[in-house]
Amino acid sequence: MQVHVGDVLRFTGRTVGTPEHHATVLEVLGRNGEPPYRVRYEDGHETEIYPGPGCLVENRPDHMAGAPRPHR
Repeated sequence: MQVHVGDVLRFTGRTVGTPEHHATVLEVLGRNGEPPYRVRYEDGHETEIYPGPGCLVENRPDHMAGAPRPHR
């Protein structure tokens, strides 16, 4: 999984009735766009995560053709 700052991570519900939630990538802490990521959820909560298998990436259009931004 490779993401860029500004991309959105979609977490799908793993059980019936569990709502999908989203987080915006604030910082890529791994190398070459890999985890961990610092993200902000819809409710404003910020944390560092290693996304699991139920996570989908919505890349920003301006990142689709470019290389991942470097980590800190």
